Amino acid sequence: MDFTHVLAVAPVRDIETAVAWYERLTGRPADRRPMPGLADWHISPGGWVQVFASPEHAGSTLLNLVVDDLDTALAEIAGRGLTAGPVERGGGTVRFAALHDPDGNRVTLIENPVT
Repeated sequence: MDFTHVLAVAPVRDIETAVAWYERLTGRPADRRPMPGLADWHISPGGWVQVFASPEHAGSTLLNLVVDDLDTALAEIAGRGLTAGPVERGGGTVRFAALHDPDGNRVTLIENPVT
């Protein structure tokens, strides 16, 4: 079986509040709003981040996004009014920092996930 895309979905209570927050996170508007209650950002050729109105599931997602340079990414999002938690170290050269969307979904920015 071959897969062509990965869609990471964050359930949210209010779609417009979530869209505004994820626009600040990504630095751009959603790439598509294919139906009411859904917005998606194409963050790599085969990877999309979606927010989906699902109040009963809101706040239950862990979303990991890999960045080339964690310090640069944190400075970019800080310039857009978002603050991540402290930078932590994993094994080897892995570094990461997490922030939460308005519903409490955890978004972790990760540098060097594979060493």
